[in-house]
Amino acid sequence: MKNKIKEYRKEFKITQDDLAKAVDVTRQTIISLENEKYDASLKLAHKLAVFFDVKIEDLFIFTEG
Repeated sequence: MKNKIKEYRKEFKITQDDLAKAVDVTRQTIISLENEKYDASLKLAHKLAVFFDVKIEDLFIFTEG
């Protein structure tokens, strides 16, 4: 699933490791999300959206399929 995690992370000037710690996942999970090799669970998507203070729909691009 496409997402804007990397863009928001850079805007907030935080590292992948810092973001991972903030949402209680591994840095590898953040890397996989940013590279669109892993789809976040609803719980993780919510944690990320809360962290960045945006709607889930603003962070993730949902497409049919």
